[in-house]
Amino acid sequence: MAKLKDKVCIVTGATSGMGKGIAEMLHAEGAKLVLSGRNEERGNDLKAKLKGSVFVPGDVAQPEYNEKLVKAAIDQFGKLDILSLNAGILGLGNVVELSVSSWQNTLDINLSSIFYISKYAIPHLQKAEAGNILINASIAAYKSFPNHPVYCATKGATVALMKQMAVEYAPKIRVNAICPGPVDTPLIWDSAKAFEDPEAAVQNAADATLLKRLGTPEDVAKLALFLLSDDSSWITGTAMTIDGGILNA
Repeated sequence: MAKLKDKVCIVTGATSGMGKGIAEMLHAEGAKLVLSGRNEERGNDLKAKLKGSVFVPGDVAQPEYNEKLVKAAIDQFGKLDILSLNAGILGLGNVVELSVSSWQNTLDINLSSIFYISKYAIPHLQKAEAGNILINASIAAYKSFPNHPVYCATKGATVALMKQMAVEYAPKIRVNAICPGPVDTPLIWDSAKAFEDPEAAVQNAADATLLKRLGTPEDVAKLALFLLSDDSSWITGTAMTIDGGILNA
């Protein structure tokens, strides 16, 4: 039996990378999806692939867009059970070089958007049989990287916010985070631009894991499915690392 049959889920960052992998996994397990992303072409292609889903293009940095996502779920499906929050950018540059606008935009997308959508979604999640929020954070919550000050700051804050919301809204809503390490997505190649030799940086990241490879979106999606299903019904307030062992290397 499908693990998420008839569960209604908003997936942000759904048009590429880990968010896309998670959306595909949740759809395969019976979820009804509201897909969020800024790229309309990729979003419409994904909507066509994931039959019965809804795509709402827009920018999660805008509070009103997050309200629109929640409204789309209620209008289309009549309820909301799950948030899978994956939208994120890097904001590369050291503290001296990073522009104020880039700092603020990265904060808005990586952190403030979680507050915005949770604010509008939680009243509906409280009506669900088992409301669930899963935030895609990063090992950058625990490990620092050159030229990633705002990314590291937002990921650390994301884990803290997750834990606070888990306390606030238990037992009706479970709130958890996943903290991926080096995963083979467009984001890791963008991140590698912070290094002198990007290709070598990505290879070095793979080699630095205990399992000697990059993760895949499917690896992350399997963990997301576990945390969003009843298989993890006694887990909340937890940030689960999925990094090929790199933090222990």
